[in-house]
Amino acid sequence: MGVKHGRDYSEILSELAVAVGRISDGYLFFEMEPEEWRELPQESKLEVWEALAEDLFYALGNEPVIEVGSGVVIYDKETHRINILLGEEDLDSVLLI
Repeated sequence: MGVKHGRDYSEILSELAVAVGRISDGYLFFEMEPEEWRELPQESKLEVWEALAEDLFYALGNEPVIEVGSGVVIYDKETHRINILLGEEDLDSVLLI
């Protein structure tokens, strides 16, 4: 189903991909070793983050909190945004409307 949104879907996905890419150990979500991740070309890393953003967009509609590495991606229905946290630090947020 995904999360409710009023903005252009492609813009949301683009921003979400950048936001989850800020989680330094986000590759752990894919059960990758640090060395495996470092060896991936930058273009491949971007493709991975884009695919994850799309999966998160739909999964957050059913599961409002998803761990990505040491970060957490949270769908906040009240503020119509997706928040990306690292510990208590707010890394980024993506507006949905």
